[in-house]
Amino acid sequence: MSDHRAAGQGRWLQPAETDPQAAMRLVLFHYAGGAASMYRDWPAHLGDDIACQFIQLPGRQERRSETPFVDFDALIQTLVDEVSAELDDRPFAFFGHCMGGQIAYRLAVEMERAWDRGPSLVGVSSWAPEGFRTVPPEQADVPEAELLEWVKALGSLPEEIYRDREMLRLVLPAMRADLLACASYTDDGLATSCPIVTYSAKNDPLVESSAMACWSDRTPDYLGNSEFRGGHFFIHEESLAVSADFTRLMRRYAAPAGRH
Repeated sequence: MSDHRAAGQGRWLQPAETDPQAAMRLVLFHYAGGAASMYRDWPAHLGDDIACQFIQLPGRQERRSETPFVDFDALIQTLVDEVSAELDDRPFAFFGHCMGGQIAYRLAVEMERAWDRGPSLVGVSSWAPEGFRTVPPEQADVPEAELLEWVKALGSLPEEIYRDREMLRLVLPAMRADLLACASYTDDGLATSCPIVTYSAKNDPLVESSAMACWSDRTPDYLGNSEFRGGHFFIHEESLAVSADFTRLMRRYAAPAGRH
């Protein structure tokens, strides 16, 4: 496979190569202010039949020198090109948490329109096109102390990062950019043709209790919602349960014929 990246641009899908013997591929999308490392436990939870890759957005970890996106539509159009260029003939699925779920859904819609081929399954955690309390763009510009208090209330960063000024200096610019990108998104009600399954938490301050029901209008086959204890970032504590359920559904909806 040729490397189509522009000079100085980091790799979007990590690792660069996948097991060619795996029957299916899974692409994972991280949340706002996060990075691909949030899914570091997932490969061990998946079977040999699923090749797993993580999307790493610009502005974090090894891509921290790159300018992060602040426009959601521009990010999706870039991802359409980047992801479609990396995929092969195997069926694939998308999964994302919060902003990552928002990306997974919109990327599925746009790939079907632009590439005439989309994922076989989409998983969305802690986000919905209706009933999600999108943070206003002004939140991205508040002073550091105020932004940190808001982030702490959501529980999105490990305690050790709050005590590390250098680490905060690296994390906060990506967080601000991601908040602007999410706030720039305008919902148009479009649906994807593949099944969608969702996951949520009982005490999530950003997701209304009835929000996940709106997914039934975004797919001809809504597979329902699994609700967990915890807050917005329950995905860290429940990664095993969520990945196990999503793997089960991948083998049902994405496995090639004869390999279910």
